[in-house]
Amino acid sequence: MTGSWLALEPGTDPVEHARTLRRAHETFTEAGTVPRPVRAVVAESWRRSVRAGVGPDGTASVELMDGDLGAYRAEHPLARVMPLFRELLGAFAADGEHLLAVCDAHGRLLWVEGHPATRRRAGRMNFVPGARWAESAVGTNAPGTAVAVDRPVQVFTAEHFIRRVQPWTCAAAPVHDPRTGRVLGAVDITGGDGLAHPHSLGFVQAVARAAESQLALLTPERPADVTAELTALGRDEALLRHNGSRIRLSRRHSEIVVLLAHHPEGLTGDELLCALYEDETVPPVTLRAELTRLRGVLGPGVLASRPYRLTMPVESDVAVVERRLRAGGVTAAAAAYAGPLLPGSQAPAVARHRRRLADGLRTALIACRDPDLLADWVHAPWGENDLDVWRALASVRPTAAVLSRLAALESELAAPHVVKARR
Repeated sequence: MTGSWLALEPGTDPVEHARTLRRAHETFTEAGTVPRPVRAVVAESWRRSVRAGVGPDGTASVELMDGDLGAYRAEHPLARVMPLFRELLGAFAADGEHLLAVCDAHGRLLWVEGHPATRRRAGRMNFVPGARWAESAVGTNAPGTAVAVDRPVQVFTAEHFIRRVQPWTCAAAPVHDPRTGRVLGAVDITGGDGLAHPHSLGFVQAVARAAESQLALLTPERPADVTAELTALGRDEALLRHNGSRIRLSRRHSEIVVLLAHHPEGLTGDELLCALYEDETVPPVTLRAELTRLRGVLGPGVLASRPYRLTMPVESDVAVVERRLRAGGVTAAAAAYAGPLLPGSQAPAVARHRRRLADGLRTALIACRDPDLLADWVHAPWGENDLDVWRALASVRPTAAVLSRLAALESELAAPHVVKARR
């Protein structure tokens, strides 16, 4: 398949695929087992639907109406990107007799727009603004499942858990808060068999990314109490913005400020010495000299001692990536990752932090299986030889170019072992 959550393999007959899925769905709802060839993402969603008590003959309930719906929509963060959604998807939905839908993080539909006749048909199954289409309420469906698993999902006809929804095909992608990484909701395109093509999912995913970029411009990244910003990813000399000034730090000063920003409670002289120098024979006076020079660079009152600490709140690009990863916002974390932390630094604590951050992000990328995010990683200088990520990309996007590069990389990495064995 072209991707783990795409609806159809290229060349698959949609009608025959639908018949196969309907037989599988009937077997599952009667026996509680998932027969082949149901996709894993769908089978897992069906199981969650059963555990949530969803019945195949159920329907969505309308939770927000009239004034309540209007007030909730006006205050929702996704209201700010609705003009973008309409610009990018509105004409596509109207011309193709599809629907543009946007839901919140609870699966409640906030906007449903598009072709009038299609809206009327969708209204008969309560696919309307204010209705709750969470997976736990109506079973497998693109907007509800995309929110539930926090990744793009395409659901084709009989893959829907509720029978009355099975004539429809939909594709949805989650939209994240660019600052915290939390899921705000999902953007969805719903219609007929014309949406069965894998490009439908890629299109919706691109729209979701555009919305996150737009939100990033509209939402200040920096918390209110932060008075300094530190940029240390992808560069050996960090930048510190403070009180309107832009300070380019030396390599050693970059390491010190990165460590103190990561430890706002402060570090003792001995702790800093161990964190910065591999050579245990480096005398404390060397560190004190560096700190004196740094104090002069930063200005009076910024660097305190006993323990050594920064006296103002600092927001670093490292903390942004870490926060987004903790919140599950893999796309947002990847967007903020400009490269390894101080890549040329040999300071033990910085090297450990660099590895932890990179390993955490690449592990999340592999687990999320988003082909575009994986491709971005392997085509970046720091990821071009990352065998595990290349393998993950090949599993979801097995193009000739990807498979060729993977084979070459596996051959290159195996070559030293072959030479060693021959000796």
